[in-house]
Amino acid sequence: MNVSKKDVDKLNSILSIDLKKSEYEPKVEQVLKDYKKRANIPGFRKGHTPIGLIKKQYGLSVKVDEINKLIQQALNDYLSKEKLAILGNPIPKESKDLDWSNDDLLFEFEIGLSPQFDVSLKNKKAIESFEIEADNKMIDGQIENIQNQYGKLISKNKVEEKFELNGSFSNKEFEIDNDSNFKLNSIKGKSNKDSIKKMKVGDVISLKTKGLFVKDSDLDFHLKLKDENKALVSLVDFKLKEINEKIPADLDQDLFDKLFGKDTIKSVTELRKKLKNDAEKNFINQSDQKLLNDVTEYLVNNTKFDLPEKFLKKWMQTAGENKLNEEEAKAEYEKSEKGLRYQLIESKLIENNDIKIDANQIKSFSKELIKTQMMQYGQANPDEKELESISQRILSNKEEVKRISDQLLSQKLISLFKSELKFKVKKVSYEKFIEMAYSKK
Repeated sequence: MNVSKKDVDKLNSILSIDLKKSEYEPKVEQVLKDYKKRANIPGFRKGHTPIGLIKKQYGLSVKVDEINKLIQQALNDYLSKEKLAILGNPIPKESKDLDWSNDDLLFEFEIGLSPQFDVSLKNKKAIESFEIEADNKMIDGQIENIQNQYGKLISKNKVEEKFELNGSFSNKEFEIDNDSNFKLNSIKGKSNKDSIKKMKVGDVISLKTKGLFVKDSDLDFHLKLKDENKALVSLVDFKLKEINEKIPADLDQDLFDKLFGKDTIKSVTELRKKLKNDAEKNFINQSDQKLLNDVTEYLVNNTKFDLPEKFLKKWMQTAGENKLNEEEAKAEYEKSEKGLRYQLIESKLIENNDIKIDANQIKSFSKELIKTQMMQYGQANPDEKELESISQRILSNKEEVKRISDQLLSQKLISLFKSELKFKVKKVSYEKFIEMAYSKK
């Protein structure tokens, strides 16, 4: 079987496969003999149908099927042998001269070649990166949450602004019956607040759902509304079950020991320092993700190369489950072009910097991820056997292996970027970082 390549330009080529009868006929004959053994054709005993009749009924379809298998194998072998880096998959070239009844056949395929280019990590203008600081406002908020979490509830008889109200929301028609907790300051509208303020434990009042809470999302949370009923429910009954005042926990040694172990933290100053350090460690992942996104954009914008655009649009028309027309393929190409460019740049960076990821690295990295997660739940020193067991269970799932491998690759690329590219570090609060990271450009 002769496979040859003719270059149209630097990014497009035609692969030709010249197939002789002697190369496919033995396979076709063998399949037809197997058909003869199994065929159940009226008028003939099983296995005794004349081979001529078998060939007449199935010969052409078997020939087409076996030739397609040979062609696919020939394409794969040629691309591998010649080490051709292609984009998408070969596209059969339409031929009016193709006649499947001929003995010798010629097939042609269009291929789009991966471009040749260099990636530079020597940027003249520094890329902005961020160091997120846990400011006093954030630490104050964390301490307030800790004090409330470990505080005491004192039962009250009268509703006041900052007291916690426990009750049930109900509506028989729409099958709403949900217990929930909220504070009066989360209720919107003076009339709603006044009605609730007058309530005693055990009282039931009707409330209009429109504009009931300051945050619209709170209505779904407290009523557990089904999607199909959201626009239909206009009234809800509220039964008050408890009125509680939350007394914050004292910032004393007993609380510090509950949080971090005996005598680990001995003062509010040490507590604030601990919360600040822990928060800023957790922020590194978020700032690194933004750095990766910004470097990705920088590399895509500053690494110039052409793509076989016409070929890729044509390939996209038939690549998915649903066929696309020319306009749809054009839109799909425009949507995915940046991602494709970065995939090529990333592959080049991996090759140039000999970045490798093996099973042992994935396993070690998975254990570090597990450790971090366990520490968030107060398990500072997990047992190695437990880590090994959890890691094995996670890595038995192929999707989890892919996810962890991608995370590890991102970490290696971030380390590469930090060592090679120039950055201008800017210290910001977490609130400011979120505002900048998610603002539309």
